[in-house]
Amino acid sequence: MPIVCAVAVLAVANLLNNWLARSPALYVVVCVAATAVLLLIARWDGLTRADLGLDAAGLRRGLRWAPVLAGVVLLVVVLLLAVPAGREAFRDSRAAGLSVAQVLWVTLVRVPFGTVLLEETAFRGVLWAMIRRRRGTAWATGVSSLLFGLWHLLPSRGINRSNAAVGSLFGDGPAGVAPTVALAIVATAAAGVVLCELRRRSGSLLAPMALHWAVNSFGYVTAWAAARWWLDG
Repeated sequence: MPIVCAVAVLAVANLLNNWLARSPALYVVVCVAATAVLLLIARWDGLTRADLGLDAAGLRRGLRWAPVLAGVVLLVVVLLLAVPAGREAFRDSRAAGLSVAQVLWVTLVRVPFGTVLLEETAFRGVLWAMIRRRRGTAWATGVSSLLFGLWHLLPSRGINRSNAAVGSLFGDGPAGVAPTVALAIVATAAAGVVLCELRRRSGSLLAPMALHWAVNSFGYVTAWAAARWWLDG
């Protein structure tokens, strides 16, 4: 029952974020509220802070992992910018039209306190710990990663129109939506496996949080900067 309740909370949050809570502030409110409810469900299920990777020792380990992970992501971004195909991946209209204030909001508020907080608490924290206690690590990683992939079904519907690289691969019309969504689900499920393994190896929820934040935020900043100075200049 706690697992079913957690999935139900995520389903409601997903619908609200994609259909109702269009404003940036409401998105963060929905994510914080859903995170709080998930933590209450975790407590109801008897999970400890150590189970969630949020105990003192886990937090210390996560703080050691965080700068290393952010550095690796930054290196990958630089390497991608060094080749034409890599630069094309950063041609994205969702970031290109943002102002400086909006970029700061996205990278310092929306991503860490919205996207990362909810998704990591849900999929690498609460769900992973609940399933792991019942069925073991492999099941926890597989099921939570599959759910993480499905979580991206709604937000991935317009990627073929907003991202030039995806649009060139599948087309930017209606026919390209289904393969784009399918690829997004598979890719994010695979990313979920990596994040779960990072959670297991580090013993901390902060480690996957740091990697998730770095990928999303560095991606936004790079796409925003590329649209102004590198791709169209």
